[in-house]
Amino acid sequence: MNIIIDDLQGHAIQALLQAHLTDMNATAPAASVHALDLTELQHHSVTFWSIWDQHQLAGCGAIKYLTTTSAEIKSMRTSDNFRAQGVASQLLQHIITHAKTQGYQQLNLETGSMDFFAPSRALYTKHGFIECPPFADYQPDPHSTFMTLDLLAKKKNAAAFFLLSW
Repeated sequence: MNIIIDDLQGHAIQALLQAHLTDMNATAPAASVHALDLTELQHHSVTFWSIWDQHQLAGCGAIKYLTTTSAEIKSMRTSDNFRAQGVASQLLQHIITHAKTQGYQQLNLETGSMDFFAPSRALYTKHGFIECPPFADYQPDPHSTFMTLDLLAKKKNAAAFFLLSW
């Protein structure tokens, strides 16, 4: 698998993002759909990646700058042919690593609360995300689950262990 920063110009990525938006609009009321469209994903505050298996698009994801210490995951999507093959985990780990190298302390996301989104919530939980209150400009919404990952937690735990072991 090869992960690249994507310029969003290719037909395959545009089709995958359209499928993502179609699913989001089919599963939640319009006011509860927070997926970014193509133009919003091209904003300078967003870094967008695609993951490829040779010449086949396997998935995509993005990170959006919120503050100097926090960012938000956006547009995570696995292509149908690559579901349940670890693509999302590989891409999510890449995004987490990128967030750390950028100096972010907090990585946030919003996903749906409905059964359709259960695999997404399980993925994020597996990678250490926990539920949290709405962040940034989000408002409480019964159709949304908000999650966060403290990117400094392991550093804090390691420092505490070091101090306690002295």
